[in-house]
Amino acid sequence: RQAGFRIFGRAEVAIVDRTRALEIDEPGDLVVARSLAPLFERPEAIDIDALVTDFDGVHTDDRVSIGGDGMERITASRADGIGVDMLRKAGYPLLILSRETNRVVTARGRKLGVEVRQGVEVKAVVLAAWAKTRGIELSRIAYVGNDINDVGCMEIVGWPIAVADAHPEVLAVARVVLTQHGGHGAIREVAERILLAADKPSTSSPRSA
Repeated sequence: RQAGFRIFGRAEVAIVDRTRALEIDEPGDLVVARSLAPLFERPEAIDIDALVTDFDGVHTDDRVSIGGDGMERITASRADGIGVDMLRKAGYPLLILSRETNRVVTARGRKLGVEVRQGVEVKAVVLAAWAKTRGIELSRIAYVGNDINDVGCMEIVGWPIAVADAHPEVLAVARVVLTQHGGHGAIREVAERILLAADKPSTSSPRSA
């Protein structure tokens, strides 16, 4: 027996859990197995000390409506709001970085109880300074982005994360690609995977307050 396999001559037989085993005798069985496989997959835990995110395209679906008064309006997910609340209560430092300066970002950050930095041209510089002030190593930070102006931040953190509908350049540098799109539960998915890691023993340094 080697690494979970039994060797019989030249054939290798994998030992699997009976509750996850499926018999595949014909092509139709393989189709069923592939359909069921995602239900058995456990998402990778995201072991970090702080979460930083873009706003447009991450907390929103990257669309904006403009009213007759000229004011911009966005749509946000309540599920994402709950995810942020879960992380705040667990003691994780949170930051929203936005290239744009917009009152809707300010209002959403206030609603979520999250620090917001707006009008940021070079996000990576601001992120690095924020981390240093907090005493958090960049390798222990997750950054969630969706577009090319997020690549700089993603390249300096330990956990670069892309929403499912991110730009190809963002997907290319991501360590994790989420199953949810921006504005449709992506932040909730990140929160749950971060808290999944928090439930496991860790040798990392404690989170900064």
